[in-house]
Amino acid sequence: MRIALFVTCVNDTLYPRTGQAVVRLLHRLGHEVVFPESQTCCGQMHYNSGYRREAQKLAVRFVETFADADAVLAPSGSCAAMVRDNYPRLGEDGSRLDRAVAAVAPRVYDLSELLVDVLGVTDVGAYFPHTVAYHPTCHGLRLLKLGERPYRLLSNVRGIDLRELESATECCGFGGTFAMKNADVSAAMGADKARHAVATGAEVLCAVDNSCLMHIGGTLRRQRTGMKTLHLAEILASTEQEPAVL
Repeated sequence: MRIALFVTCVNDTLYPRTGQAVVRLLHRLGHEVVFPESQTCCGQMHYNSGYRREAQKLAVRFVETFADADAVLAPSGSCAAMVRDNYPRLGEDGSRLDRAVAAVAPRVYDLSELLVDVLGVTDVGAYFPHTVAYHPTCHGLRLLKLGERPYRLLSNVRGIDLRELESATECCGFGGTFAMKNADVSAAMGADKARHAVATGAEVLCAVDNSCLMHIGGTLRRQRTGMKTLHLAEILASTEQEPAVL
């Protein structure tokens, strides 16, 4: 399959290893990955902050950029949810944008959806000999409804020791601009999530959103817990020959 990578702003600027891991993983599974260079932001920050017109412009650019893709992979649950859940609200019924969104949005996937539902794979041949706790992020859990997909993929990784995270479905407190507008509440929620993560005794906290891992990871580092954070893609791309970087 020919898969277009929508790397997302956070991954492109702060977590490039996630995008690289996605490419290695999909190549290993025998698929072609393309990177349309005209891609920009999905507009999630603009939409959530009330800048509808600016979000519409970015939505138009997105659907034009990925119009011909067989599948679009967004290694960020929140960005995938923005396209699938919020783009349909940006175009008037029957408008050009509305029709374009209807054609493109159903082909936008989170990594676990693409692997399990589209490619029919739950064992990607990964090797990661570490203890791991998985945090189901809000957009993945509530909008994309990823369910057990990430767990199924992780459970088939050789060498992994999965630990259960208490209060796993509670928000970490990031929420994009929420963390800036409600800093004290956000920090308190992040501290709760970090406390539960440390209590698992795991070496690594994993999720499908680096923005959430950035928020929780900041608390983990400030508390000098030694616990690392890692995107699902980096664990699934890890092999004995080319292990993930912790």
